[in-house]
Amino acid sequence: MSSGNDCQAQPLTKPALGEREAAELVDRVFGLKVSWIGSLPSYDDQNFHVRVSGAGAEEYVLKITNSEDSQEPDLIEAQTRAMMFLSAEGFPSATPYLTKDGNIMSLESGDTRPGSKKYMVRLLTYLPGTPVAKITANAQLLYEIGRFAASVDKVLSEKFQHPTVKNLHRGQFIWNLANVPLLDQYIYALGQNKYRAVVEQVIEQFKDKVIPKLSSFRACINHGDLNDHNILVDSSSASLENPQYRVSGILDFSDMSYGYYVFEVAITIMYMMIESPDPLSVGGHVLAGFESVLPLTAEERGALFLLVSGRFAQSLVIAAHTALLYPENREYLTITARTGWKHLLTMFEVGQEAVEKAWFETAQAYKQHTPVPSVRGC
Repeated sequence: MSSGNDCQAQPLTKPALGEREAAELVDRVFGLKVSWIGSLPSYDDQNFHVRVSGAGAEEYVLKITNSEDSQEPDLIEAQTRAMMFLSAEGFPSATPYLTKDGNIMSLESGDTRPGSKKYMVRLLTYLPGTPVAKITANAQLLYEIGRFAASVDKVLSEKFQHPTVKNLHRGQFIWNLANVPLLDQYIYALGQNKYRAVVEQVIEQFKDKVIPKLSSFRACINHGDLNDHNILVDSSSASLENPQYRVSGILDFSDMSYGYYVFEVAITIMYMMIESPDPLSVGGHVLAGFESVLPLTAEERGALFLLVSGRFAQSLVIAAHTALLYPENREYLTITARTGWKHLLTMFEVGQEAVEKAWFETAQAYKQHTPVPSVRGC
């Protein structure tokens, strides 16, 4: 979703290749002939769905990283190696098709003009499935997504080893949940309104109540962006009324960084709330799934409300800022804002105590196999 370790507000230099240029890039770098190509939405990189000629007519995603992030090849390699590791561990993660030179990525010029920007290019296996954003996630799927999020972080933190992993220490990375206070420098993009007021409230409470507790949280490697467009699912049931979903793909590792287990569950809860018809109830189901793998400590649970609020603030503020830089991509950039502001405001109206009570009672009900409560309000 995001760009750069540097938290300074600056253009992200998103690639802007046409389909013909992208097809030529696949041929030149990877030695494959493109039979069909189509653009895919992206936050600040450029992605293409590609079919290549030959037996099997294989499908890939051509990922062209923005020129800012392309200056950090070791970080991109760490992310790509993590994807390869997860695939080898049985997780539904894409893997890279090697370049003609046998590498997992290649730094390429955007065009032939002298001084043109360079972009890191990868060709990743295409993962079939439906984005969670396209369906109505039921309690079973929310639980499954929570369990999946915990499992990904756990295996990455316990088993993933590579010389580039040190690059995942991204201290000033604006999307790391510890850096909610850095939103101060982007908040101008909101103007003066009730939205800005609630974000300022989130930032101040985050500084007072979350930052001092970070050292008590359990550290790990976070995927960091398990949003409803980055999780693919398929249905294992023929029943349209009560489909049983499973996670069939995990996308976009560009926000990976060292963080804390509780960050991942908070980020996941926030994004699963976006399109939910009953958003305040989402957290309990996701939390139950997460805690089936990694039970949270009392300190971590106590920070969950503000961590979810902090992720709402990050997503909404940074999207507003980035939309000023790239107005032509405003529709995609502001997807979260369509319901996100309403959900954040409602969380604060209902209050931390009531929201947490609902989440924790729902999670507890899974352990006791009793009906889970529903919370209305958003």
